Formats: sequence, C-alpha cells, structure tokens
Amino acid sequence: MGWFKDRANKILIVMLVLMAVLFGRLFFLTVVEGPQWQEAAEGLYVKTVTTSAPRGEIFDRYGRLLAGNKASFTVQFYEGNLNAAELNAQSLALINILEDNGDMAADDFPINISMDGTLYYTYDVEIYEWLLSQEMPGDLTAQEAFDHIRTELGIDEGLDVFEAQLEMQNIYGYYPPISVARMEFLEDLNKNSFLDRYYLDHELTAEEAFQALRKKFRIDESLSDWDARRIMIVRNALEAQGYMAYLPVDVAQDVSDQSIIDIEEAGDLLANVDIISKPVRYYPYGTTASHILGYLGRISESEKEAYLAEGYSVNDLVGKEGIEKAYEDVLRGTDGTRQVMVNAYGELVQVLSETAPEKGQDIYLTIDIELQQTAEAALEEALSKIRVGGSFESKWGNYKYSTAYKNANVGAAVALDTDTGEVLAMASLPGFDPNLFATGITTENWNSLQSENPRDPLAPLPLYNVASRTAVQPGSTFKMVTATAAMAKGLDPGLLIRDGGAVALGNRTYGCLVWNRYRGTHGRIDLYKALEVSCNYYFYSIGSGWDWADNKSLGLDDMGIDDISYYAEQYGLGLPTGIEIRETVVPTPNEESKLANTKRALRNVLMGRAELYFTEKTVIDKTLLEEYIETIVGWTAENPSRGQIISRLADVGVREEMIETVADLCKYSYFNQAAWTTGDEFNISIGQGENAYTPLQMANYIATIGNGGTLNKVSLIHAIEGEGVVEKEAGTPIDLENTDILDDILEGMRRVAHGEGGSARSMFAKFPVNVAAKTGTAERGGRINPPDEVEYIKEYLPKINSSLEWEAVEEEMYRLLREYPDTYSSQNSAVRQAVINVSGRRTTAADIDAFKDEYDEFAWFVATAPVEDPKISVCVLLVQGGSGPYSGPVAREIIGEYLQLSGEYEDYSLTPEMSE
Repeated sequence: MGWFKDRANKILIVMLVLMAVLFGRLFFLTVVEGPQWQEAAEGLYVKTVTTSAPRGEIFDRYGRLLAGNKASFTVQFYEGNLNAAELNAQSLALINILEDNGDMAADDFPINISMDGTLYYTYDVEIYEWLLSQEMPGDLTAQEAFDHIRTELGIDEGLDVFEAQLEMQNIYGYYPPISVARMEFLEDLNKNSFLDRYYLDHELTAEEAFQALRKKFRIDESLSDWDARRIMIVRNALEAQGYMAYLPVDVAQDVSDQSIIDIEEAGDLLANVDIISKPVRYYPYGTTASHILGYLGRISESEKEAYLAEGYSVNDLVGKEGIEKAYEDVLRGTDGTRQVMVNAYGELVQVLSETAPEKGQDIYLTIDIELQQTAEAALEEALSKIRVGGSFESKWGNYKYSTAYKNANVGAAVALDTDTGEVLAMASLPGFDPNLFATGITTENWNSLQSENPRDPLAPLPLYNVASRTAVQPGSTFKMVTATAAMAKGLDPGLLIRDGGAVALGNRTYGCLVWNRYRGTHGRIDLYKALEVSCNYYFYSIGSGWDWADNKSLGLDDMGIDDISYYAEQYGLGLPTGIEIRETVVPTPNEESKLANTKRALRNVLMGRAELYFTEKTVIDKTLLEEYIETIVGWTAENPSRGQIISRLADVGVREEMIETVADLCKYSYFNQAAWTTGDEFNISIGQGENAYTPLQMANYIATIGNGGTLNKVSLIHAIEGEGVVEKEAGTPIDLENTDILDDILEGMRRVAHGEGGSARSMFAKFPVNVAAKTGTAERGGRINPPDEVEYIKEYLPKINSSLEWEAVEEEMYRLLREYPDTYSSQNSAVRQAVINVSGRRTTAADIDAFKDEYDEFAWFVATAPVEDPKISVCVLLVQGGSGPYSGPVAREIIGEYLQLSGEYEDYSLTPEMSE
C-alpha cells in the first residue's frame, strides 16, 4: 500500500485509466461504429460559395444612374467530391433542363458539332469568317492576312510589324485579330491555350481532341456526341479554373422561373447545383452614351491566365471598352466567400467561415445625361433629314436641307466645358445597347453590330466611337489655326488683302467657292471678313506669307506649313487629348509624313497594276515583284529626271512597252509631289491636305480659343467614390505673346453666326445669345466599294464594256487566282484585273468604277458660346453629311440646352459625398 500512497504513482495510475478509456472509446468508434461513421463522413464535404460583389456604378455629373446592377438568378455548379460518373450525370441533367426551358448556358466549349455531325473548332470558324468578311481567302495564315491588310491600307513597307500595327490602329482604326509579336491569329492562340489545358497536341483535329476529352472525362460511350458535348460544357468550365477548381462556375445567368423550379424539384439529382442571386450589369438609358460607358465581355482564353492571377474567376465579365474598361480596377468589387459543410443531399450542415463581398467604387462622369440625350437626338434628327432632303425642326427655327445625301449615316458631336476641358456630352451614331453584353452577347447580336459592308471604311459601325476615333480633314474649321500662326508672325487682322479669285499653279487652280461656282471674288477683305465668308484665297495668302493678287510679300517672316503645324499642336491638334478612353491621334502635317504618304500611294498603284506594268516572270514571283517595286519607290526622295527613270526601269522588270508610261507616272504624279509644294501650303492652310483630326480634338481646340488660350486636358471623370472630386490638372497656356489675337479670331467667328455674309447666319437668327462659330466642308475622294465586287461587275459589265462576256471575265478571274495567288488574294481583286485583261487593256480602273457611288463631303461645325464669356464649346461632324452648315443645327440644339435657354432644363445638385 506504500507504493499506492506515493503521489507520483497515483498520477501514473490516473493517466493509465484515462488512456484505457480513450483507447476503449477509440476502439468503439473505429471498430464497432466505424462503418456508420465512415458512411456519414463520406456524405459530408466542404464547398466554397462565392458571393459576387456588385460592380461599382457609373453616374452622370448630377448623380443620375448610367450603369448599375440588378439582381438576377444565376445557376452555379460545384465539383465537390463527385466522381466522374456523378459529374457527368449532373452536368447533362442540368444542361437539358436549361435547354428545355429556352435558357442559354454559358457555352465556352470550343468544339462544336455541325448539323451533319462533323466536329469543328469554333476558333477556326471565327478566323475563316473574319477572313471572308475582309475579302480574303479563308485559308490565309496570320502573316499573309497581315501583309494583305498592310498592302490594302498602303502602309509603308519600311515600317516594322509593330509600327505597321500602330498605324493600322491609330490612323485607320483597324484592329485585326492577330498577335503581331507571334504573328498568329488570336483565335489560334486561344485554341492552343485550350489544348494545353488538357496536355493535348496542338496539331490534333477537332475530332481527335473531342474523343480524347471523352476519355479524360470518362463519358459513357453510349451517349451521343451531342450529349457528350453538353457534359463537356460544364466539365470544361470547371477545368478552366485551374488551381481555383474548388470554386463554383456559372453555368447560366438570368434564368427563367421554370428552370429554377425544375432544378429545385430535381433535389439530390442536382445536389451540386445552386441557384444564387447575382448582380447583372444594367444600363437604364440603353444606347445613350454607349461609346462613353463601353461594355463588358467574357474573359477570352488567352486572357485567362493573366486575369486569374489577379484574382478573377473565369465566370467574371470584364470591361472591354469605354469607362468600363479604362476603370476596370476601380469598378471591380471583391467577391465574398462562404465556406460551408454540406451533406450528401446538398443540405447545409455548418458554416465554417464567411467573408462579405465588397462593392466596387462608384464613378461620377463629367457628362450630363440630359445634354447627352439632346446631342444624340439632334444627331439622329439631322442625319435622318439629310438623307431625304427634309427639314431639321427646332424651336430656334427650322433648317431646310436643300440637297439630300443618302449615305449620311454616321456622325459625332462633342461638347466641352470651355474653361476646364470636361466632357459635357460626347455622342456617336450609330450606337449600340450595352445591355446586350450584360450576361455575354450572343453570336446573332454580335454579328448585328458589325459593318454591313467591310469594303467601305465609312460604312456604319455601331461599336466604333466616331467622336474620339475618326480623324479626317477638318476643312475650313481649321482656318483659325492658320490665322493664329499668321498673327503670331505679325499679320495685322485689319490688313485688307485682295481676293484674286484663284491662284494658278501649273495645270491646277486654287480658288474660293464663289470663284469656282460663279467666278466671283470677295474683293479686299480683312481677317474678320475672311473668317465670316470663309475666303480660301485670303488663307492661301496668309498661309504662304504672300499676297498672290498683288504679287508681294506679306512680311510674315517665312510663313509656311511648319508654322501652321506648330500652332495646330499648340491647340492640341495631332496630339492626345488626355481623355480616359481610347482615341485616334494622327500627327500634324510634316515633310516626313508627306514623303511616306507619297511612297505608300505609289507602292499601291504599282502593285495594283502589276500585271499591266511588269513582265510575267516578275509578276509570278511575288518576292521579286515586291523587291522591284520597293526599288522604284525608293527613288521618291531622290526625284531623278525622267531620262534617268527610263534608263533604270528596264532593270526592274517593267515591260519594255510600258517603260515610258511608268516613268511619267512616277515622275509627274508622285516624285514631283513628294516634297512640300505651294499647293500643299494652300491645302493645309484651309484644313485639307495632310490634316486629319477627331471631333474630340477639334472641340478642345475651339475651347482653347474660347477660354483665352489655355489647352486643357480633356476628361470624362468628375469624381470617384471614396476619393471625392478628381482634381483637374492645370492647363497649358499656348505660345502667344499677345492673347488678344484670340479675341480677333472670336470676332471673326461671331460674324459667321451673326454677320451679313456668315454661312450660319440664318441658323442663329432667332437664337438669344451670341455664338462664335465656323463651318467646314471636307472633301472625301474616291468611290464607294460595294460589298461584293464580283456581283457589281456582273451587274454593270454591259455598261462598263458592252463587248465583254461575263463567262470570259470569270474564266480569266479564276486563272489569275490560280496562277498568281500571291498577287490576287481574293476574287474582288482578281475580277477587276480580269476585266482589264479580257478587254485587251482598253478598259481602265476608272471605267470599272464609273457606276459606283462617289463619297459625299463631310460636314463640320464648331462653335463656342456665349461669345462674351464662353461656357461651352462644341464640335459636330456628319460623315458624308454634305456642306458644313448642315451640321450646325446639332450644335445649336446642344448650346441651347446647355445654356438652359428653353426654360425647361432640369438642374440637379451633386450628391453630398461627391460635392466636397
């Protein structure tokens, strides 16, 4: 008993007893009740439920909702601990329910089945259809397609592929779906990423890849390919999440009540399917301000890696254009997560952890949605009435469009706060409804937003922001730049310069409209009158520093193009405006660009007439043909004599009988025009020639005149939630010793709207405030290509050349395509040469194009008001809208609405949190 009395021994005995109890209980749980607990444990698993964070909302400057969120029901699928057979069964059952009720699953599986059962990659179809839409053979490689586009646009061969890509995007607004770094189609890169996910060879056909995935997913062999594909829609979505596979995937959004009922009734047959309430983007104003707001889109295959690394889910929609894209990081919220334990029936057992979602930050734009609606409505009214020669009806007086322009389908209007550069309204027509993208756009809707005629660069393109991305010649609205440059050089605005009617340079004359139409002149006029009546002759004189009528110098210290371009840049033309969304910028005129453009044009004409000018041996060998053409183009800057050109052409593959023709073409049409000429000075002085600017840039230029000479950064952002009102950068004063020059310019512009000879006088006769304005008419040369050149020629061949038979032309077209595939990449290019060949080269390109519509002129209008203290500056562009005054009524409506002249304008205060 002494041993038991020892305290240490007592502790040991207690520990032994406790261990015996513990082992006994463990034996009971694992051996006696083991099967029961094992069954219960297998029926429990942890799943993560994602609570989607609402995207930050977008408001106008007065707090009116432009882009918000609405609740909708989303079907989600969790992989959990299901085996392959269970995954497949639930996937198929779910997709069948959705299809039966007309709900669309988020189908990102890139292998599809044609009606005849053939399997194909959707990536390949996208490439093929894009090539055909661009009038290229459907089997071109990315390199061949890029080279074709480069040639069609006339991009200098001397530029590397990255420089060429920038020119395509910034100058032509052309974004081919090609990765220039890898020189592959983006869809091919997406396909490779898809195959890499499953460690499949890139060379597998769609059939081979599909069968490999059937095995990987262990899909029952008795199921049809159609049912197998239904399963793969869900399985692929789960696999696409990579290391985030524990998260659910969205299978369908905004589903019907019937689908919800059917899924709920399925019970444990769809245990891994949940229906959650999830915010969906909503744009209450529909198409209004669509180009500003932008739209959302699914994360593409090639983007997934980067987005997933930033914490995105493959389910997420991200900003693709406009503010939605530019401020993706601000608008995006942080999703909440909820880890729960559920049993085999999907019933909640326990909440393990929970993190609440955090909404994205709201953004307040500078635009006024009422003014935006006014701008868009006025644009639509003007374009629709111009097309039929109707009247623009307004409380300020109706404006009659005396001549109809049937192709007036595209336009833009920009209104800026004159003092700050804030965008008050920016409208582009046609527009689009961003609600179409809210849950993922259908193929049908996407196709409806594409150009109806890809061969016509001016055809309506709803997704294209004309206001910030269409850079064209500004016409006479540019004349205030020339006036600024001349006065900075010492021109007295009161100096009278005689309008001599027209200046003859070689075989061309440069004259005013009154001279060209009526052989009239404006007599002796000063700057104010010259702006009022838009006298080209006056601006030819001050732009070149020479009084052409009296044949004497104006004493403007070598005034010329460089001076005009300098002040164009001072006004922000040819430079980025600073706006937060995408814009096009074309540099101001310079001698290097003139040379490059001349080379481009010569290269295009030689390539287009290759079979006519070059030997057969040369035409067959594309590499040799391009080498010879580059050699000829390379003589442009040198500008050799005609005799030297003739002696050289025999060595570069030109047909002997065509040497003199080619020499004259090169010498007189191109080489002599490559350097700056007096004619260039004239054209640039009046806003033609190498000038090309966007409506957005032009509005900021007018605002700079109106505010006394400060170039402001253009902005769409007024405030951001949690950060308050965005502080604006100080503007940059333009380089003028005497800003009174701008008062002189404003006076001239005031006379345009209110002077006796002003082109906008009738328009503003009943307007209650003084407006400074300028009209401009920009010429667009060329003819409109039809969607299908082959059909056009078939229809008009009897008129083009009545002696030709279509069968002969068609046969020659196919011969050219077979024998010269490098030169003629489409039927549209080959058929034209076929007509020329079959006619014995008696039919010319001009003969072929004679029955196509010509492009109409562009109508520009710029204005700022009130003249005494400008508050708003406006620019309007109507593409193929006729003469400048035609766009004036749009500007008048915007100014009247902004200045609250109608007495009906509703004012709003900023929300409290934004007013600080």
